[in-house]
Amino acid sequence: MRGMKRVDFYHLQRWPLEQALPPLLSKVQESGQRAVVLTASRERAEALSAVLWTWKPDSWLPHGTPGDGFDAEQPVWLAEKDTRPNGAAILLLTDGMTSSRMDEYDRCLDLFDGRDPDAVQSARERWKACRDKGWEMHYWQQTERGGWTEKASANTDASHQSG
Repeated sequence: MRGMKRVDFYHLQRWPLEQALPPLLSKVQESGQRAVVLTASRERAEALSAVLWTWKPDSWLPHGTPGDGFDAEQPVWLAEKDTRPNGAAILLLTDGMTSSRMDEYDRCLDLFDGRDPDAVQSARERWKACRDKGWEMHYWQQTERGGWTEKASANTDASHQSG
């Protein structure tokens, strides 16, 4: 990682993770980056894998889980273990997960369920911990159409909208 670590918090209010994750991963892949999606359980990783195979009628997102093999070649790796077998630059945290390996990534996207008060409180605690490390922080809130609007930032002067 060159420069400051960047962490983006995505407050899911309109869509569940199953709907919000595929477009974000699509943008990651369009940028030529690889990603790791850290989930709370192997079952959750497998369920998200099924979503990625069918999220659009005419396409799918190439990805893999521990049961698929070819770990190092997978452009998106979904797993419950805090590993980085594909050399990913981007980490996506789901289900309130944290990673002891955040320094290995260029960017982290923390997706949390805004309809769950415990998930919101946990995300606030993660935000504070990352801010205290001096990392560049961005907080995105879901729009009516499922896009994203930046509502807050820390350790940076940048602010913009997307979606």
